[in-house]
Amino acid sequence: MTTLLALDTATEACSVALLHDGKVLSHYEVIPRLHAQKLLPMIQTMLAEAGIALSAVDAIAFGRGPGAFTGVRIAIGVVQGLAFALERPVLPVSNLALLAQRALREHGAEQVAAAIDARMDEVYWGCYQQQAGEMRLLGSEAVQAPEQVSLPPGAAGDWFGAGTGWGYAERLPVAVSGQDAGMLPHALDLLTLARFAWDRGEGIAPDLAQPVYLRDKVATPKAR
Repeated sequence: MTTLLALDTATEACSVALLHDGKVLSHYEVIPRLHAQKLLPMIQTMLAEAGIALSAVDAIAFGRGPGAFTGVRIAIGVVQGLAFALERPVLPVSNLALLAQRALREHGAEQVAAAIDARMDEVYWGCYQQQAGEMRLLGSEAVQAPEQVSLPPGAAGDWFGAGTGWGYAERLPVAVSGQDAGMLPHALDLLTLARFAWDRGEGIAPDLAQPVYLRDKVATPKAR
């Protein structure tokens, strides 16, 4: 049986989850600016609860962004360190997809407009639809001013708004049947998405793990 470890630190939430022997464990805390101190102890505690060593893990999944730059870098640093030492593949998963999957799990929402507050008066935005239990991206993810976001062409039916970007709800020109502006990504949903990715053979070498910031003008230096 596959053993998967999942971890996410891309927002104010710090969470880890483990699939082992068909059972799932998870730890979730909202601890802004404490991710670097708390992440490894959370992993160790969870492995101890499961009664397994880190070497039992087959692959490590992580939230690859978009989110807070520092938070995304913490996750990638830890994942690469562990995966290199174990010689295991990694599974990068979008943090917007995590929100959509959480909205499906908690609200039964099958179409989700996921939005994370990107600061600088912008939101990270992605629209997802449930397909066989997995929230799949429709179109592309983007970072935009709240007024510029939209649902995919031809979108119909009910949509649910998930994530801190919905704090700008009055400026988002999108009609939703419900919303949860307090929702943060959870490693439990990362684990769900990672299982789909693992079954499709999407694991990659740790050195190929890259953050996705979407905001290229901040994350990369200007060309001379």
